Amino acid sequence: MTSAPSDRTPDQQPEARLRADAERNRELILAAARRLFAAEGLGVSMASVAREAGVGKATLGRRFATREELINAVFADRMDGYAAAVAEALADPDPWHGFAGYIHAVCAMQAADRGFADVLTMSFPAAKALEARRTESYNGFLELIARARNSGHLREDFVPEDLVILQMANAGVIAAAGDSAPDAWRRLVGHMIRSYATPGAPIPAVPEAPAPTALYRAMVRLARTGPGSAHADGP
Repeated sequence: MTSAPSDRTPDQQPEARLRADAERNRELILAAARRLFAAEGLGVSMASVAREAGVGKATLGRRFATREELINAVFADRMDGYAAAVAEALADPDPWHGFAGYIHAVCAMQAADRGFADVLTMSFPAAKALEARRTESYNGFLELIARARNSGHLREDFVPEDLVILQMANAGVIAAAGDSAPDAWRRLVGHMIRSYATPGAPIPAVPEAPAPTALYRAMVRLARTGPGSAHADGP
């Protein structure tokens, strides 16, 4: 029994295989980058991503010429979620509840993915799609602030930059606490939401602090690795 003849010419068949191989390599690279960025942050080198993906550095370079191109591709869906969190908060009929929920949601995103924690506290001018979503989210957050202030429950002196400061602090807690005290960030966020509220505003209970032994393990690990230790091993 003979197989049906292909409609493709001999020149087209290798070209189709090359396209399939290129797409496969791209997906391998993205999956590897997501794993490494989530576990270790953006300090992971491009060489490490190539090794994790099982491809050569040249192959990685053909798919993603720069780190920013790779970051843009990896975190596009995360930034979509970031923008969606603002939209959900704005849809809340209680502006203060929406504001507090948004603060918690954004910080939870950071805790779930160390790479995204870095993305939220850095700027990537060359990653235009990423920055466009960030701008969209920022504009929504400005409206959220105005509504929460008008409700009388958000302090008048709260400014958008306070969220950036919180994200930086939260990223530091997440990195320092690691697996030893993975929920430490919740305590920080609970206290910060309380600090943003006017007297008498309804605020959620502050989560319990991590156990002393958990914090001790985190401190020991931090002493060994050093604050802000890099994970990169080359360009």
